[in-house]
Amino acid sequence: MFDQSSRAGYYEELLRRFASGVRAAQLYAADHPLLGRNVDGLLAALKILQQQMPSVAIGIVGSQLVVADTPMPKASSGMSELIKRLRDHGIERIAFDRGVTADEINAFMHAIGSLAGRGGSEHSFNFPHIHVGRITADEKRDDGIGSDMAAIRQLYSNAVAAAESVWESAVSEGMPDVPAALQAVDGLAEAVTQNRTALVALTAMKNYDNYTFTHMVNVSILTMGQARALGIEGRLLREFGLSALMHDIGKVRTPKEILNKPDKLTDQEFSIMRRHTVDGAEILRRTPEMPILAPVVAFEHHLRLDGTGYPIGALRGALNLGTMICSISDIYDAMRSQRAYQQAFPTDRIMAVLKRNDGTQFDQHLVRRFVQLLGIYPPGNLVKLSTGEVAVVARVHAPDPYRPRVRVLFDSGGRRLDLPFERNLWEPARAGDEPDSVVSPVDPADYAIDPLNFLPA
Repeated sequence: MFDQSSRAGYYEELLRRFASGVRAAQLYAADHPLLGRNVDGLLAALKILQQQMPSVAIGIVGSQLVVADTPMPKASSGMSELIKRLRDHGIERIAFDRGVTADEINAFMHAIGSLAGRGGSEHSFNFPHIHVGRITADEKRDDGIGSDMAAIRQLYSNAVAAAESVWESAVSEGMPDVPAALQAVDGLAEAVTQNRTALVALTAMKNYDNYTFTHMVNVSILTMGQARALGIEGRLLREFGLSALMHDIGKVRTPKEILNKPDKLTDQEFSIMRRHTVDGAEILRRTPEMPILAPVVAFEHHLRLDGTGYPIGALRGALNLGTMICSISDIYDAMRSQRAYQQAFPTDRIMAVLKRNDGTQFDQHLVRRFVQLLGIYPPGNLVKLSTGEVAVVARVHAPDPYRPRVRVLFDSGGRRLDLPFERNLWEPARAGDEPDSVVSPVDPADYAIDPLNFLPA
């Protein structure tokens, strides 16, 4: 494993070696030592990066080079020359797949170096592990989020820090820090729109010592994920996310000895705890710039469609949509969290609880959509298959949440695969056979990997 700054260093080395190699290829033969050094340096950087990602892509967005969706520093004159050469020939993206060889890289550098004048995008590059093309409309963004898990991790970490600032402001000043909350939600909303799968997967990988703040962020992400799946976007999506982030803010008035009690609450203590819905609504109603949805969600998020829940006696003919999807997110994240007084529940158990109350406490259509969004085995989970192989869940298959799309990382004997591959579990491996399925989740620590690094781009 390596941190984000180390990864950026390898990205820069990758670009430097590629640009230098293309320049050398224009001047020297394939066996020249200068070209060889650049080929070896490029291959060394790729091998390190490809321990955690199957393919490393270099792209051109505007006048900037991007590696694995991470914008790089302003191009030097040598790099600008490379950008011009590629753009003149319709090349906006170059992907190096795991397994690429020195000979392939050498030949590819010569192919790029031999391009002359301006040409369209008709050049044929026949390399098994190197692919060139144009950047798709979805990839043409410069915020560095994209499919890069390092950037999404940083975004998540920043949001948790902002949630702490929001909380501390509410404690010390009686009102949450709205600018900090808005900045966090803006980034999360953008990421939910661009790469919902990766961001939702990250909500499962949390610091249990920081439950209050990670819970705030997770509920916001899961609520916006549901809202986005319903077609909600733009300003309204951010209002849903901000309201979900603030849903428990009334707990700043709950005595710490009750809020952090490791044992089951007494009836009297639980009565005090229940006040957080009313306290939250009051705090948010008098907070400037807070959308009107926020106090509604804070007040209602423990109310249920059948009239149960609390505040007791607060009867509603109908609950706000923001409240209903926030409630589902709240219960899901709370039940799957490991805390001093509660073991984490597996996803299938949580979904069974939500479905058991389907149509009475929770809207049946929203519960079903939530299951379709997350699946029984959510993206980023490491699972064992009926074949004995171990894989990371890559994408939910809505018609059959027990048979997602997976990326197989270990064979049936427990050996790490050099080239992981993807498989649709809803499709049988051979005609006439039963499709394979997930048997159970497994602990990534037992395999010494972070499964989020293997989510497909």
